Amino acid sequence: MPARVTRPDYLHAARDLTYEATSMSLALYGHCFSSYTQKVLIALYENGTPFEFRSIGPDTPQHAAEWLRRWPLRKFPLLVDGDRSVVETSVIIEYLQLVRPGPVRLLPADPMAALDVRFLDRFFDLHVMNAAQHAVDGALTGDAVKRRDGMALAVEKLERAYAWLEGHLVDRAWAAGEDFTLADCAAAPSLFYADWTYRISEAHPALRAYRARLLARPSFARAVDEARWFRPHFPLGAPDRD
Repeated sequence: MPARVTRPDYLHAARDLTYEATSMSLALYGHCFSSYTQKVLIALYENGTPFEFRSIGPDTPQHAAEWLRRWPLRKFPLLVDGDRSVVETSVIIEYLQLVRPGPVRLLPADPMAALDVRFLDRFFDLHVMNAAQHAVDGALTGDAVKRRDGMALAVEKLERAYAWLEGHLVDRAWAAGEDFTLADCAAAPSLFYADWTYRISEAHPALRAYRARLLARPSFARAVDEARWFRPHFPLGAPDRD
């Protein structure tokens, strides 16, 4: 059986990992109009982490080939750190905190507080972004019936999510409290595109104000501006705002 790792050995190993990782360059494969790519971009921008962005598109076939070689499941973003490939946005952001820590700690040190942040991160991905995706996917088919059904399902799910978030966000600056965290990295692109899909009504003032704070955050404002050129490609029609 492997020897038991003591706490001091674990901490020493973490320090070694951080040292080795920072000596290598980071590369992020994705697309700037992708909500999940934006989620990771926010984390990178928050801490001013140096990285190379490798956009996946028809003009960069070499990036697509390398992305698919490293992650044949065809999902992005993909973070490459030396010989290590890291996938799934929440895992990527936690990985960055381990090996490229910066001034903004996106996951609290306290385990219970971290659990709350992870829950909210999953809430925004699963119940906001994925809900809006039903409408987007329906529109992409070009079929009027599928477009209608996809929108109806998205509206049903988003209305429930908006109502829960309205109660949760009262008297909170950010999703988990006073600090900007992983949960807000997930919330920003989720609410950005969800509101384009099904407008957050005036019946949810706390949620509307929270979305506005996210848009004003420099890290997300940068991600939004970098993707501005692609708005005509939003399949539901991008509104003339934000």
